[in-house]
Amino acid sequence: MSIKLDMLRVFKVVAEEGSLARASAVLGRTPSAVSMMLAQLQDNVGAELFETDRKNRLTPLGALVLEEAGRAIDAFDRSAASIRRHAKSTAGLVRIAAVPSATIDLLPGVIARFSHQRPDVRLEISDVDTATVRRLVKLDEADIGILSAPAGEGQIGRMIRRDMLGIVCRTGGPISRTLATSVVPSWDLLKLEPLIENPLCHLVSSPVLSSLLPVCNLEARNTTALLAFVRSGMGATVLPESAIGHSPEQLEFVAPRDPESWRELRKIHGTDRHLSPAARAFWDLIGA
Repeated sequence: MSIKLDMLRVFKVVAEEGSLARASAVLGRTPSAVSMMLAQLQDNVGAELFETDRKNRLTPLGALVLEEAGRAIDAFDRSAASIRRHAKSTAGLVRIAAVPSATIDLLPGVIARFSHQRPDVRLEISDVDTATVRRLVKLDEADIGILSAPAGEGQIGRMIRRDMLGIVCRTGGPISRTLATSVVPSWDLLKLEPLIENPLCHLVSSPVLSSLLPVCNLEARNTTALLAFVRSGMGATVLPESAIGHSPEQLEFVAPRDPESWRELRKIHGTDRHLSPAARAFWDLIGA
């Protein structure tokens, strides 16, 4: 008879509890059944695992077996959890990782349509930056990603939206007052207020941004936080106009043309894993 996982589980509980009686209570088995399982393990190992019949002290070999048993049990439990998660995913779980602007502007409508079509499917949404979206999809911790960059290696990407980028500033602030004088919109306006950096700033091919980013002392990646900072008068930032569409209070948007700059949203998924039927249905709705 070979060493079985159940033998290691029983041995581990006995070693941790220090007696057959307590281990039997934890395992929900009779002491004789637990003793028999230990005997089978020791027969396979070929040496004693406990110093005495009381099972309260391990031999050096027993200590080694306990360590290896812990590793084997943990590895098995992780694999079993992964299998259960995939089974659940096939039955009705979709995990989406998206950049904040997509979470605010794009996903609510998609989720509403999807939930109407498939009310029993559970959705898990992660609001993260582009690099984390790629990583979660790569590690199979998200079925679908939505990001502001091309797909990474081993990922399929489809563009779903193209938005013009511009300056988001506070109504009544320096940029807003200057715009009121009919100044031609320009990235130079960012020199009038502190820049609040976010990843989209790096998509603007302007010498103004190139000069401001190295000296910027405030950065945020969450759209809600960015808009709150702008409203509070802490500076201006770069976002698509859609980012302020649901909460335009005290905010203004201007799109400079020197040069025009764009943000492309893409949906991605891994090439080495098939989307579940539910995930495929959600994928098809994004950008539809």
